[in-house]
Amino acid sequence: MRHLPEMLRGEAGRILIVTDAWHAQVNGVVRTLSMLATQLEALGQRVMVVGPDRFCTLPCPSYPEIRLSLLPRRRMARLFDEFAPDALHIATEGPLGIAASRLARRAGWQFTTAYHTRFPDYLAARIRMPQRLAYAWLRRFHGRGCGTMVATRSLAAELKNHGFANTLLWSRGVDATLFHPDQAVTLPYERPVFLSVGRLAVEKNVPAFLDLDLPGTKLIVGDGPERERLIRRYSGPRTVFLGARQGGELASLFASADVFVFPSRTDTFGLVVLEALAAGTPVAAFPVAGPRDIIGGVVPRVGALDDNLRTAALGALDVNRGDCRRFAEQFSWAACASLFMDNLVPVRSGVTTPAL
Repeated sequence: MRHLPEMLRGEAGRILIVTDAWHAQVNGVVRTLSMLATQLEALGQRVMVVGPDRFCTLPCPSYPEIRLSLLPRRRMARLFDEFAPDALHIATEGPLGIAASRLARRAGWQFTTAYHTRFPDYLAARIRMPQRLAYAWLRRFHGRGCGTMVATRSLAAELKNHGFANTLLWSRGVDATLFHPDQAVTLPYERPVFLSVGRLAVEKNVPAFLDLDLPGTKLIVGDGPERERLIRRYSGPRTVFLGARQGGELASLFASADVFVFPSRTDTFGLVVLEALAAGTPVAAFPVAGPRDIIGGVVPRVGALDDNLRTAALGALDVNRGDCRRFAEQFSWAACASLFMDNLVPVRSGVTTPAL
């Protein structure tokens, strides 16, 4: 029997993706899966995304932007039967991911999973759950699949240290047409402008940026459960909260800033880092997995990494913006989709792909 990617190349394969993160959520997982589905269809594949929009949901406690699907198994089983996929990918570990895993195992199907989110870190930050308990559950969830896709090699090594046995590299892309230096405008703020884009949630570590003593103006783009608290504490003439922005408006902000500051220590990749670089804006971040994998050791440099985030932010001001753009042009969503297909396994075959 042919390997699944060979079966799908040049043919109309049927790829089923199950995710608890989907529209109208705005985050890196949703952007990744949306672009992935578009690229897979451009390659001639038939794609079905099963997300919370197909089920009755309720808001996640303390995070109402996230909708949790209620009793999805029966409807999901019908969708599985109707679509009859060649490959199944379970993108998240929420109610839909759990239901999909159970249905697949009951049917004798193989599948892949993805590790998009450091839930052990998030749960420790939000409800003080011991990380060892979270990792134990995640090992069990992902271990039932034929491979767990991860965005970087350092994340693969990290998960291996936590007992994950079969990780598969799946990098990310950027829309280099939308995020472009030509989108720059003159902003009505004192320069230099330091921009941060992302969910305003405790795990994003936004105060690490807002507490910095920096010249010019800090711009914060995004929404989330911490927004009102952060506005009350930090808002002022040199710290401006712009709320959520998308499309051309977001691309213009990326291109118009002097430095993009990424304060998160827990993201598994950070799509916004690539979006900033594509717009020609250098990046300042902590030297942690994600930023370190993307820009660490890059020559010529396209940002600055430092345990002192202020040092990184000021150091990034000297980076050549043209180098940032040229570096980001190496990352495409087409390549991301091709790598994803290489990692897939047939639902009814013993063939698996090699681990990293």
